[in-house]
Amino acid sequence: MGLVEAWGGSIPGWIAANILESFGNFYQAVTHPGLWLDWSDKEALMRFAYYGGSVEFFFVVFTAFLLLTVLCMFHHRLMWGVVRGLEGLANGLGRFTAWFGLLMVLQQILIIFMQRVFAASQITIGFGTAITHDVSWWSEELKLYNAMIVALCATYTFVQGGHVRVDLVYAISRFRIRKIIDMAGSLLFMMPMATLIWMYGWFFMWRHLITPKISASDKLEMMLRKATIVKWNVETISFSPNGFNAYFLFKVLLVAFAGLVFLQAIAFFYRSWLEMVEGEASEDRYLDKDRLDDADAERAAEIH
Repeated sequence: MGLVEAWGGSIPGWIAANILESFGNFYQAVTHPGLWLDWSDKEALMRFAYYGGSVEFFFVVFTAFLLLTVLCMFHHRLMWGVVRGLEGLANGLGRFTAWFGLLMVLQQILIIFMQRVFAASQITIGFGTAITHDVSWWSEELKLYNAMIVALCATYTFVQGGHVRVDLVYAISRFRIRKIIDMAGSLLFMMPMATLIWMYGWFFMWRHLITPKISASDKLEMMLRKATIVKWNVETISFSPNGFNAYFLFKVLLVAFAGLVFLQAIAFFYRSWLEMVEGEASEDRYLDKDRLDDADAERAAEIH
């Protein structure tokens, strides 16, 4: 009988048992990567699909967060390093993905030009290897660029302070109170919501990648039995004739969004704690914010 079965009679016991078992689960995953990374083995594929959205995976991540937090509490330079690394990830990914907004505009102009001027039914784009699709395919693909900007730039916008927030209490609070509110928001809102989106989005994604379909309620034993008949069945259904047919990418972006938000919640919690402990002089330390080089625009962004 495992710890979870033995201690699972109460919520504290269930949590404690899962935390303790997470060490063994992590060791097993690291020392036996072929059990879940060798996708030529169908059972390994099913293990990956199961554990990616499982309670076991959640507690491995949760335990790692607890251990890292305890360690960083005594080593502020390490915590600042984690903050800078995670914020750098959000900024770098966001700044790169933001260019897809320009690509979206240019592609829309090309579509209109080819349709209205040349009355073309197909558009070919490419250097060396050309890609040819119906005009409706390229038109619907614009949704993917928009989804990429929303999913992959959300944490970048958060780091830059670009999200709208209601400051009825926050704006009039003292510095330390604001930092406590920020920490509470990270732990009580950002992390739980990101976790829920991940756990539901993970199986939602895999239901459009393989067959037979799997769900969050499936046990590992059932999924391993399904491994004998599992095969790749990537979603290629479009919503219009000759339309964009890679909608599975939207499911992948949903999972990526949840993971990025969770990581940024950790960075925001650490930053808020450090700023509270070290005082107002440390506020926005190492924060890599974009500069608009326009005083009026900078002021408008601060008000926003």
